[in-house]
Amino acid sequence: MQYNISAADLEMILALNRTGTLASAGERLAVDASTVFRTIQRIEKGLGQRLYERSRSGYLPLEMAQALASHAEQMEAALEAARSVAQLHPEQAAGSVRITTTDSILNGLVVPALGALQARHPLLSFELHAGNELASLTRRDADIAIRATKRPPQHLVGKHVGPIRVALFAARHTGYQSLTADLAAEACWAAPDDALPDHPSVVWRKKHFPKVVPTYRVNSILTVAEFVTHGLAVGVLPLFLVQGRTDLIQLTEVLDECQTELWLLTHTESRHLRRVSAVFSHLAAHLTLG
Repeated sequence: MQYNISAADLEMILALNRTGTLASAGERLAVDASTVFRTIQRIEKGLGQRLYERSRSGYLPLEMAQALASHAEQMEAALEAARSVAQLHPEQAAGSVRITTTDSILNGLVVPALGALQARHPLLSFELHAGNELASLTRRDADIAIRATKRPPQHLVGKHVGPIRVALFAARHTGYQSLTADLAAEACWAAPDDALPDHPSVVWRKKHFPKVVPTYRVNSILTVAEFVTHGLAVGVLPLFLVQGRTDLIQLTEVLDECQTELWLLTHTESRHLRRVSAVFSHLAAHLTLG
């Protein structure tokens, strides 16, 4: 007898595909891990084939699981659209929106913009992921991505926010005034060389000051800012992160070689969801680079 897969089955597969572990999938669906395990076993038995490769790190979806998850995403989008239509106040958005960006953009731009959005749409909640890797919008690891890039992926819907300008900074109490060859040689530097070897600031420093070796090699621009703030190092920082601060001094003019562009991105299918479009539109209007 042919197995009739249900909407609940698709929801379970999608949750496991997104999280990779029984416990995390169960947490997302408000069930225990054993329920996820039994459900997946039942589906595999009914279909007559395995859906996942099991390993110590978790569950890796095979081709059938990926195909079924794609249908589950369509079902999810349709359900979200139906819920939006059924809202008593259609101008109000509700639900959870997953946003991925870097820590410096999250703290310097996104967080300040969320207050007014929460006041306007109190039924919204947010999952905020800060990391250098670009979470997959296609797999719905995130609904919205905010990234510094000169070439955003063509399959995503994007809004160009503006140029990200940077300069070299130091703490004012260090007494440094401007970048000279002597300062470059004597000062401690903080930079994301290992985590972001192709970062424009790293490329610029290696080009103009090839003998400088950072004292502090960190994994984020926000951490660079912390070292600079405490006077432990000089570092290249985006201007939006230091606006209005009097405890830092700009040692160089804006470094044109390091300029990149800020993009607000979402998936073509996600942009029509009320919760996503509300957040996307708000961020498009309120992210300001100064």
